[in-house]
Amino acid sequence: MSALKTALERPATRPAPFFPPPFWKRVRRTHRLLLLAVGWLATRALMLWLLAHDQYPLLGRGGVAKEVWKLYFHWYGILRHGAFPSGDHLWQYPPGAGAVLLSPALLPGLTYFQAFVVITLFTDALITLVLAHAGTRRGRSLRGAALWIAGLPLLLHIPLVRYDVQVTAFAVVSLLTVGRSARLGGAFAALGALVKVWPALALIGTPRGRGTRQAWTTAAVTVVTLLAVVAVLFRNPFDFLRQQGGRGVQIESLGGTVLMLARRTGWSGTTRYQYGAVEFVGPHVRAVADCSLALTAVAFALLLLWRLRARRWTPATPYDAALTAVLLFTVTSRVISPQYMIWLVGLAAVCLTTRHTTQRPAAWLILAATAISAVVYPAFYGEVISSTWRGCLLMLARNGLLTTAAVMSFVRLWRSGRAVPRRENAEAPAGKGRVPALSPTGG
Repeated sequence: MSALKTALERPATRPAPFFPPPFWKRVRRTHRLLLLAVGWLATRALMLWLLAHDQYPLLGRGGVAKEVWKLYFHWYGILRHGAFPSGDHLWQYPPGAGAVLLSPALLPGLTYFQAFVVITLFTDALITLVLAHAGTRRGRSLRGAALWIAGLPLLLHIPLVRYDVQVTAFAVVSLLTVGRSARLGGAFAALGALVKVWPALALIGTPRGRGTRQAWTTAAVTVVTLLAVVAVLFRNPFDFLRQQGGRGVQIESLGGTVLMLARRTGWSGTTRYQYGAVEFVGPHVRAVADCSLALTAVAFALLLLWRLRARRWTPATPYDAALTAVLLFTVTSRVISPQYMIWLVGLAAVCLTTRHTTQRPAAWLILAATAISAVVYPAFYGEVISSTWRGCLLMLARNGLLTTAAVMSFVRLWRSGRAVPRRENAEAPAGKGRVPALSPTGG
C-alpha cells in the first residue's frame, strides 16, 4: 500500500517529444536562414531595378550612378598606368582604394560599370554570409544578418555604386575574427584602413592584453609593408594627403545643418560644389569647420578615457566599441555623405550578432537615420542645397537621430565597462542577470 501511495503521489513525467529538441532547433535555424536568403535576393533585385532606372531630374540622367562610370573609370585609367591621381582635388583616399577601383579588371567580359556592380553585390553577399555564420554559433543571433539585409536597401541603389560596401566588409570580417585570431583580425582592419581609414577603429575595443598587442602589431606591420610595396609599384601614392586640408563644411554634416538654419535667418553664405561634395562657402564657415575638428578631438579623448577606465569586457565589447567610435567620428565630421550610413549599418549588424550587445537602441536609430538619408539624397537634395525649410527639417531629423545614437551609444558603452561587483554576479541565477565577462587582460 505504501508503495502504491508513493507512486500515486509522484508527479507524472512529461512524455518525451516525438522529435528531440535539437532537431527542432535545426529546423528553426534552417527556416530562418532560408528566409534570410529569400530576403537578400528580393531586396537586391529591387536595388538592381532601381539602378537600371537611375534617373533624377535634379541631378541629370544617371545622377547617382555616374560616380562609377565617370569618376571611378577615370581613376581606373590612371591607376592602370602605374600612377595615382596627382593634383586631383577629388582624390582623397588612401592608396588601398586603388586596389578596389582596379578590381573590375578581374571580370574582363563586362564593362567597368557592370563589373563594379557585380563585385559590389558579391561583397554584399559575403558580408551577409559572414554575419549569418556568426549568428548561428552558440549564444549568437541572426538579427545581425537580418539588419544588414533589411538596412542596406534603405539607401536605395546607392550602395551598389559606391565602394563603401567593400570597405565595410573589411571591418565586419575583422571584428568577427579578432576574437578567435587576433593577428588575422588586425590584418583585415589594416587592409580596410588602407582603403578608407575608418576600419582601423575596429580594433579600439579589443580587450587589454596579449590579444590586443598581437592585433595592433599585425595591423601596423601590414600597413607599413603594403604602403612600402605601393610606393615601389606606383607613382604619387601619397598625393591624397594634400587634398584633405582644404575640405570645408558639407551641407549634410552636423555643422552644415547649423549653417542651413543660419541661412534661413539671414546668413549671407551660399553653397558650391568642391572637393567632390556640395559645401558651404561664406563668413564663419572656417570657424564651423574648426569646431567640427575640435569635436572630433573630444570624441577621440572620450574613447581613450573609456578604454583606460573600462574594467570589464564582454564578448560584445569589441563590436560595441567599434560602432560607438565610428558613430562619434561620423557625427563630428565635416562631411556626412549618404554612403557613410553603410558603415554604420554594417557595424550595427555585427553588434546584433551577439545577445550581449548594449547597442540595440543605437542600431534602430541608425536604421531610421538611414531611411531619411535616402529621402535627402537623391529625392530632395535640391531643397537641401537651397536650404529650404523642408531641407532643413530633413537634415535636422537625420542628424538629430545620428547625434542621439552617438550619445546613447557612448553612454551605454561606458556603463557596460564599469566593474560589476562579484557578489552581484555570483548571486544572480544562472542564465538570468548573469553577465559573461572577460578580464581586463583579455583572459
